[in-house]
Amino acid sequence: MAKREFTPDRITSLRPNEIFVFGSNLGGFHGGGAAELAYRSFGAVWGQGEGLQGQSYALPTMVQTVAEMQPYVDRFIVCAQLHPELKFYLTEVGCGIAGFTVNEVAPLFAKALEVPNIVLPERFFKVLQG
Repeated sequence: MAKREFTPDRITSLRPNEIFVFGSNLGGFHGGGAAELAYRSFGAVWGQGEGLQGQSYALPTMVQTVAEMQPYVDRFIVCAQLHPELKFYLTEVGCGIAGFTVNEVAPLFAKALEVPNIVLPERFFKVLQG
């Protein structure tokens, strides 16, 4: 059995087919945390709060409740399924500036376990494995 790959704790560069998945706000104001890194290094577009852009994918996490993230997570998973040629490195979205915990956010990504080109953070994987 192959060793499972996890999103690195720190991403500083990407190969051409790799995508940095970061938590964003709907306004696309990528001014801090992973969003700022995506904007400065991986082609995130200022003013675009959701979706594939450059070598990044903006996933809105600046919401009132964790449940409000689910539609954005679902759209991200569909995007990854539609782009099997890309490898999506999911960061611990929602667990920084947005203020949610890994235990709250990780369950939203249960369907991502079945998508081979989505690489999860190790702490998300551990929560999903129970």
